[in-house]
Amino acid sequence: MVTRRVSLEQRVQHITQGEFAVGSSPEDMITTLLGSCVSVCLWDPEAGVGGMNHILLPDGAGYTRDNLRINAMELLINSLIKQGAEKSRLKAKLFGGARMVVGLSDIGEKNAVFARRFLSVEEIECVGESLGGTSARTIQYWPYHGRVRQKRTESDYLREPVLLTPESPKSDVELF
Repeated sequence: MVTRRVSLEQRVQHITQGEFAVGSSPEDMITTLLGSCVSVCLWDPEAGVGGMNHILLPDGAGYTRDNLRINAMELLINSLIKQGAEKSRLKAKLFGGARMVVGLSDIGEKNAVFARRFLSVEEIECVGESLGGTSARTIQYWPYHGRVRQKRTESDYLREPVLLTPESPKSDVELF
């Protein structure tokens, strides 16, 4: 019998806006970077399977924002069930929902309200959350255990919106 050793790097999945990932091995880790978006980390402690999504609040294409966010949750839950989880045993942790720009609507708060409401309606217990504020967050999630590590980027992320015009000082942005 040949034993193949898998490095931790080979078991890391990074997700971005609109994506999700599922893992069922103690070596699996899912990562993401959040601003106003919200990640819902779900896991079934008995089955040893979990997953994380990265919910965004997009516009356009005739979709309502809540429909897209509901779809993101349903895709994650269905994937967990296919891996052996039972919906009645799912636990959740929520992250993100920061206010990133002054003067615009608080998209982060809207994402956080959606995530809390969805879990409540679906009767999924939320056992922890880190939502709101003005800091971006890096999330590392071990889905087998339901363990999460969060690193906040404490800085002046809460910024005034920038209006670029042809007269603006030179920057990396080209207006045409």
